[in-house]
Amino acid sequence: MNLPIIQTITPAAPPLPMHPEDVIARGWDSVDIVFVTGDAYVDHPSFANGLLARLLESEGFRIAVLAQPNWQNCHDWRQFGRPNLFFAISAGNMDSMINHYTANRKVRNDDAYSPGGEIGLRPDRATLAYCQRSREAFPGVPIVAGGVEASLRRIAHYDYWSDKVRRSILLDSKADLLAFGMGERTILDIAKGFAAGKTVHEMRALRGVGYRLGASESFSIDDSTRELPAYEATKVDHDAFCEMTRISHLETNPHNAKRLVQRHGREAVVINPPALPLEEHEMDRVYALPFTRRPHPRYGTQRIPAFEVVENSVQIMRGCFGGCTFCSITAHEGRIIQSRSKQSILTEVKQLANQPDFKGTVSDIGGPTANMYKMCCIRPEVEAKCRRLSCVHPTVCKLLGTDHGPLKEVMRETRSIPGVKRVLVASGVRMDLARRDPEYLRELAEHHVGGHLKVAPEHTDPDVLDLMKKPPATDYVEFDKAFRAASRRVGKRQYTVPYFIASHPGSGLSEMIDLALFLKRNGYKPDQVQDFIPSPFDIAACMYHTGRDPMTGKPVTVTKGLRNRRMQKALLQFFKPENYFEVRKALEHAGRQDLIGSGCDSLIPDRPPQEALNKKRREANQSFSEQKSGDHIRGLNKTKKKQRARVSRLHKTVGYRPKRSGNG
Repeated sequence: MNLPIIQTITPAAPPLPMHPEDVIARGWDSVDIVFVTGDAYVDHPSFANGLLARLLESEGFRIAVLAQPNWQNCHDWRQFGRPNLFFAISAGNMDSMINHYTANRKVRNDDAYSPGGEIGLRPDRATLAYCQRSREAFPGVPIVAGGVEASLRRIAHYDYWSDKVRRSILLDSKADLLAFGMGERTILDIAKGFAAGKTVHEMRALRGVGYRLGASESFSIDDSTRELPAYEATKVDHDAFCEMTRISHLETNPHNAKRLVQRHGREAVVINPPALPLEEHEMDRVYALPFTRRPHPRYGTQRIPAFEVVENSVQIMRGCFGGCTFCSITAHEGRIIQSRSKQSILTEVKQLANQPDFKGTVSDIGGPTANMYKMCCIRPEVEAKCRRLSCVHPTVCKLLGTDHGPLKEVMRETRSIPGVKRVLVASGVRMDLARRDPEYLRELAEHHVGGHLKVAPEHTDPDVLDLMKKPPATDYVEFDKAFRAASRRVGKRQYTVPYFIASHPGSGLSEMIDLALFLKRNGYKPDQVQDFIPSPFDIAACMYHTGRDPMTGKPVTVTKGLRNRRMQKALLQFFKPENYFEVRKALEHAGRQDLIGSGCDSLIPDRPPQEALNKKRREANQSFSEQKSGDHIRGLNKTKKKQRARVSRLHKTVGYRPKRSGNG
């Protein structure tokens, strides 16, 4: 992608067509590319479908957005006519299975990326369904799969919800190409290639692209290629799965990554090296596109929860060099930090301040991590050869530039813009970096925190933290003290909001009890806790599946039973009365009855509080009512039936199998 330098944000343009009437209103007789997405269409740079569609529009392509279509037939796929170039398929900003289900495999109560937060507006494994319907609607039109779901499932992967190793999504979806990672360069190259008359086969050399080889096609292994263990081996052999994970993560630096090949029976998938990161002027160009920063008008007054969170936020960078093993950000966005220029950021904040409904607060200036802006390796020639998975673990690399100076300039100048009352930092702060700059911490406390600051210590056990690639727990204690002291010096009472994870590989009841004691002794009461979900492609998912660290081969303790997972999560909030019985069960199971009573270290009292008894009574009554009514359906299946019934009322359900009668 070679885009011109731009210093101003283009005034908002009408959103892209979402309905055939919108296409007619533009005077188009056809569209070039149809974006099919599992999210509502929000014309905001924080939403991938909005950003990529605007980018292609700026290059002269005619784009239509098919948001959350009825996947029960291919009628919706035909409403814009046959695309001139291709279908661009994405499950949305999240993997559809994580979007749908909790760590306990229960259906979530809402979908933040849907109008009104309504569930059931996208299918499980949405990429597969969307690709299939695209093929049915217009055979022969190329299909390009992308987004988080496709990126993280591009090779054989462990699927938590089916508890098995699944094939590359390329084979199950039968997409012609897969664009992985942040997609600006890749999708623009693909669109220009198809527009120039190139075939799918001629696109196979592009960076950031994966494709499948048929049984009759061969491939050669040379110095630029590494062969992964075959799918059949990874499915039954934990050693092979670990080796696949290790190799794939070592080949993620776009400056030195090799092409990966993995056999699946008589076929194979090929994954090219990642796309190169965007330069500063290219980042500026992307974020200067004429976004309305609003959901499409066709949604009317329906609220989209995910949009409300980022409506008045400004993304200043992308990527993360933390390399946390449980997090997909590094795997999707890359380890190299890509930052916008200060002028580009200030221009967007000014545009935000000029909007009539702006209340004066910029809700966030940040990215995956709040304080990695402009940070990079000070030796580019070393970075080009580096295969280190984290720049900050086990220690901060001596070649990592950790200067907060450029970020402090951005913070100071954004809060001085007329019409802006407050500029908050809502993204998580990397504590080990922030502690290196007391001035940054002071400015953060004085001007950019609204009472609470997000941080992510995640755990306290040294072995678990090492598996996570996180710093020691003492880092959090020292950071918390420094932040509170900085807040007091500027006359404020402010606190950190720590995030911790339950049931991460390596963490058993003993480790979680130690974490609970740490929380009590330090007076921390986390409002929100996370329950570990093995996400496809992640190193921690490999640990969960195999019981081994793929990078070292060492065994890892894994908690898999839902009963034990519930106890671990309850221990993180032992102070809540409603968790009393789960915490007691955990302590008794671990032989730690010494923590039940009135001692200074006791986590719970001898007798249950009234709230705990009330909760237990409600659960017993609910269970009795269900048995009396003869309802023995498991909760997951029951909820899925409700979803299908809702969809059936809205659309005529004709099944999913291709060529089935009534598919439209």
